[in-house]
Amino acid sequence: MKKRRILYASLLICLTMATTCFADQAIVAKKVAQAPAIDGSGADEIWAQATEYVTYDKAAKINITLKAAYTDTQIFFLVSYPDADKSDTHKTWEWDKTTQMYKSGFDREDTFVFKWNMEAHPVDLSLQSDDDYTADIWFWKACRNNLTGYADDKVDRVSSIMISKSAELKSRNGKKMYMVRKADSGMLAYNDTLYEDYKADKMPAFVNGIPTGSSADIKAKGVWAEGRWTIEFCRSLDTGNDDDVKFDTSKTYLFGVSRYEIAGREPDSRLTQPLYGCGDVSEALTLKFEG
Repeated sequence: MKKRRILYASLLICLTMATTCFADQAIVAKKVAQAPAIDGSGADEIWAQATEYVTYDKAAKINITLKAAYTDTQIFFLVSYPDADKSDTHKTWEWDKTTQMYKSGFDREDTFVFKWNMEAHPVDLSLQSDDDYTADIWFWKACRNNLTGYADDKVDRVSSIMISKSAELKSRNGKKMYMVRKADSGMLAYNDTLYEDYKADKMPAFVNGIPTGSSADIKAKGVWAEGRWTIEFCRSLDTGNDDDVKFDTSKTYLFGVSRYEIAGREPDSRLTQPLYGCGDVSEALTLKFEG
């Protein structure tokens, strides 16, 4: 009997851990008749009616607020989080008088990431995952794509089998895992730019533009004011592209968010944001649609 009680208690612990890992909080998207303006203000009336949810980002050590809404064809998110400084430049070219060349600066832009499970079953979406999985990444960047009103659309693949040009990760149980991130098809909302001759002491490293193809699926606009970013996202429920999660309003969807880029890097004290690239999903969230 004692062994049976211990076994039962262990099972309860395992079930509790699994629930924590795979479905910590449900985010319910409100059905609305009209789409909000994607301008980063969050001023549309639908947002006053939508439920606000709070999730904690362990890497950034901040609370992130989320609201979700949808129409018959589109889904929308309103995101807000505290940030003392507005960082909307990235790797700015700085003129080196000694070498008479431009060198990449240590400034890093503010970012926000949605990470959507694309598997048919629940997985651990964190960088310490023991699960193989594919995830749809929505990657908003304050410098590179906010100006033209988009977020990058990418795919993350994490595998226990070696992937060419992948980053090596270590799972919670000590397994070697491999992660590769690829942009969706089409042109991004920015291009690198180089300068051979002196123009000014500092020059932008990127030229902004309008994305094309599947890379243009996600509209997003962020506004920084009074120590806080407010960002609005918009995407079709079904983009028609195989590299995107397809939302069926009768189903639920596992996802996570991060204030920093999810890249598995170590902190770098030289950067204006030492934790840039050190982001990870914390709480597992489940999107549900209001009936």
